[in-house]
Amino acid sequence: MMSVVDWSRAQFALTAMYHWLFVPLTIGLALVVAVMETIYYRTRQERWKGITKFWMTLFGINFAIGVATGIILEFEFGTNWSNYSWFVGDIFGAPLAIEGIFAFFLEATFVAVMFFGWNRVSRGFHLASTWLVALGVSLSALWILVANAWMQNPVGMQFDPEQMRNVMDNFCEVAFNAVAMNKFFHAVASGWTLAGVFVIGVSCWMLWRKSNIEAARDSLKVGAWVGFAGIIFTMWTGDGSAVQVAKVQPMKLAAMEGLYDGKVGQELVGFGILNTDKRPGDDLEAIHCEISIPYGLSILANHDPNTFVPGINDLINGIALTPEGDTVRTVSYAERIALGRDARQALRDYDTARHAGDSAAMSAADARIRDNFKYFGYAYLDKPEDAVPPVALTFYAFRVMVVLGGYLLLLCILAIFACKWKTSWLEKPWLHWVGIISIPIVWICSQAGWIVAEVGRQPWVIQDLMPTNAAISDVTSGSVQFTFWMFAVLFTALLIAEISIMLRYIGKASKSDIEATH
Repeated sequence: MMSVVDWSRAQFALTAMYHWLFVPLTIGLALVVAVMETIYYRTRQERWKGITKFWMTLFGINFAIGVATGIILEFEFGTNWSNYSWFVGDIFGAPLAIEGIFAFFLEATFVAVMFFGWNRVSRGFHLASTWLVALGVSLSALWILVANAWMQNPVGMQFDPEQMRNVMDNFCEVAFNAVAMNKFFHAVASGWTLAGVFVIGVSCWMLWRKSNIEAARDSLKVGAWVGFAGIIFTMWTGDGSAVQVAKVQPMKLAAMEGLYDGKVGQELVGFGILNTDKRPGDDLEAIHCEISIPYGLSILANHDPNTFVPGINDLINGIALTPEGDTVRTVSYAERIALGRDARQALRDYDTARHAGDSAAMSAADARIRDNFKYFGYAYLDKPEDAVPPVALTFYAFRVMVVLGGYLLLLCILAIFACKWKTSWLEKPWLHWVGIISIPIVWICSQAGWIVAEVGRQPWVIQDLMPTNAAISDVTSGSVQFTFWMFAVLFTALLIAEISIMLRYIGKASKSDIEATH
């Protein structure tokens, strides 16, 4: 039977992945709508007002359902992960509070003006409101990703043994965590890409139906440029994210590459079939039919072809290599488990000394805690191999993300080329179908990226400080299982409802003139 840890993880993964279906489209469509209204404001052509309102309605449908799934996601920290919330609530709660008070307030205030302010406020104020909604959506993503990035790279805090919890001591370190900055720009840019491809696909569908041809062509042009800017920025920030992963989550990077034994000048796997029977420490081949890029992973991780990238075995055994081939010892995972258990025992000793009023023993225990606290979470692992994430899922999800990202780049270039130099292609059914089938492809790419980020850091809820088995609430497996299936049905219904409403609206619009402003 699945344990309460497994069901809690499954429920959170379900909620997060459903929520991530709506978030990037909200981020990207907010920008698309703002760009289109800016064109209307500058050209004063009423047709652009009609086009803007068409895409604004699709944004509104997606925005509403995205909010519903996001609220449930945040509640789960208290219901399913209460130990985690207690352990780091003072830190993790701060960016979530800022998101709710500031960013979401900004969205909620101006989204009403954006939808209902036409002909009620000035054109300039309405345009400003639309851009403020786009800004608010991105700021919401910023603070959510600050919280998520802190879990991947915990900084700006100190452990207080008297409270037995972590407290924030440097808000700037938390807010401007290098991992957070890369994740934010990467997520926002991927949202631009997703929305750009969505606009391309819907526009191609209207062209295929031979309805609203001029509006579809103009929309396709905006979508192509937004998508192109998004995918270029996504690739650039993805490079920065890889560097940060190599620094703070080397085990995730090793899992992404199916790398067990690293070397100086490590190649990057371009194609390969993972050996699912491979385990740390054995002699089996890790990857079959491998086609690699020489020095690729060393360049990706360190921007230097002559650097060492550790594999799973290297990290477990605490081994690194210099460019000259000399072996350097680091802290092995067995040692980390021992040090983590010593920190956990020191915490118990501190509590005992505090109740006894023994200040000298409290100071000694506090020093032991601080010396080894960075390995505190390893105390909850039974063996070093427990720190290895699901390699196969991480490996293949990473390749799906990269391959489909390359396809999306080519799609946006093709769309721009067709709009600018080969307008006759816009009448070709093959182009229409390429655009239409790209809609599910861009979502698969987006979900694959999220899987890499979250599955690749397992078993950690907080990197090195708290694994999932120490973060859960004291609830029964049955209760979590019940809510899992309840949410699965609810979220599936919401997704079907959104798709149905969007398809009906797009179908209805295709039978009328979307450029009309009435």
